[in-house]
Amino acid sequence: MMMLIPILLAIIVTSVVDSNDLARGWSDKIDWVTLEDGLKQSSETQKPLMLIIHKSWCGACRHLKGEFSKSMIIADLSKKFVMVNVEDDEEPEDEKYSPDGGYIPRIFFLDSQGKVRTDLYNEKGNPEYKFYHSDCLSIMETMKKAIDVIKPEPAKSSDEL
Repeated sequence: MMMLIPILLAIIVTSVVDSNDLARGWSDKIDWVTLEDGLKQSSETQKPLMLIIHKSWCGACRHLKGEFSKSMIIADLSKKFVMVNVEDDEEPEDEKYSPDGGYIPRIFFLDSQGKVRTDLYNEKGNPEYKFYHSDCLSIMETMKKAIDVIKPEPAKSSDEL
């Protein structure tokens, strides 16, 4: 029995760590998915997708991550989105993810067809870096606006099929 306890503890610790690998410190209270899975989920559920592009070595990213991970309001708002954060080499290469440059961090909102909504950005930030957020308040404001602006696509009628 004594030999079994360390094995069980190792299994429990491993499963807890594995379940939040995609959080990368951005909040274990949020259900994170990969970009590929997120695009599929967004299409299927008609929820907008929120994408955070960041780097492990970036000071601004680490600062924002620390603030973001503590926000219960963001965790609550996240339930209305498919949530994705990509780090380092996972950054998508498609130009649609860098409409005004490749700075980091960048936060985008996509509709259920995978279109980056360039009308959803940090309105109080630097106009040269529209998708850069330095604090949670600007993220929350943009999340709320995205909820209001991005509506589910109407279901196709049987005539359109």
